[in-house]
Amino acid sequence: MREAVAAFVQDGDTVSLEGFTHLIPTAAGHEIIRQGRRDLTVVRMTADIVVDQMLAAGCVTRLVSSFVGNSSAGSLGELRRRIEHADPEPLVFEEYSHYGMVCRYLAGAQRLPFYPLRSYAGSDLPSVNPGIRKVTSPYPAADGSTEDIYVVPPVHPDVTFIHAQRADRRGNTQIWGLTGVQAEAVYAAEKAVVVVEELVADEVIRADPNRTLVPAHAVDAVVLCPRGAHPSFAQGYNAFYRAWSAISKDPARLRGWLEEWVYGTADHAAYVAKLGEEFWAGLAVGEAPSGSVDYGRRL
Repeated sequence: MREAVAAFVQDGDTVSLEGFTHLIPTAAGHEIIRQGRRDLTVVRMTADIVVDQMLAAGCVTRLVSSFVGNSSAGSLGELRRRIEHADPEPLVFEEYSHYGMVCRYLAGAQRLPFYPLRSYAGSDLPSVNPGIRKVTSPYPAADGSTEDIYVVPPVHPDVTFIHAQRADRRGNTQIWGLTGVQAEAVYAAEKAVVVVEELVADEVIRADPNRTLVPAHAVDAVVLCPRGAHPSFAQGYNAFYRAWSAISKDPARLRGWLEEWVYGTADHAAYVAKLGEEFWAGLAVGEAPSGSVDYGRRL
């Protein structure tokens, strides 16, 4: 992770951190903090605690998102201070709807100049975000009239980080469970880094190709980082999210947490070790294999 961040994240870059609920690239965010990156634009549909931590560390000056919050567990203290009071400095915040962000990634991935959508009709978002605009459709509406439709611009991150369960060494990446816009975020970016729980043999990937969400040709680096999504909702665990609201509400306590758990750990492996085996044993789950599929082959 140290090498990937050093190679692909520079001051002033636009960095996408994508993964929905249980596949949040937390370890990538922490390493960006350790390396002291500054003036970043962070693109993340569901800006949550890792964004709050990067803000507190002084890494982020602009946020592009469609949701901000500590999931269902409370607020993001640092983000609220910056937006509501410019404390300790203001944050530029570009707000879209969830589907608006999906459309931005789709436009970026497909190298389109914009992407149309209907869902902003009646919304206040266009009044606060000049990036949401209207164009006249070149085709008549059902009643023959001329139609104006909302559009959003593409997003082209300098680098996208995603977290996934496994990949082979070439970067063929497999994800199961809840997925989001990982593939679109990868294709929209100039560079892409996949962070995985395990590296597996080519034969494992080929045995179940439909799970391959991101193919190797779209990936620039693979980082092996077990438990790299912690403390996101891996295995249904969210006690830390409930604790974060109180931590982030107090700036001194928040910075103390960063000193101990991010700056005070050399890398994510040290973070994992610091939590201890008893802690991880409490999160352990049993196996639930999905079975095998016979794809057949020519005789």
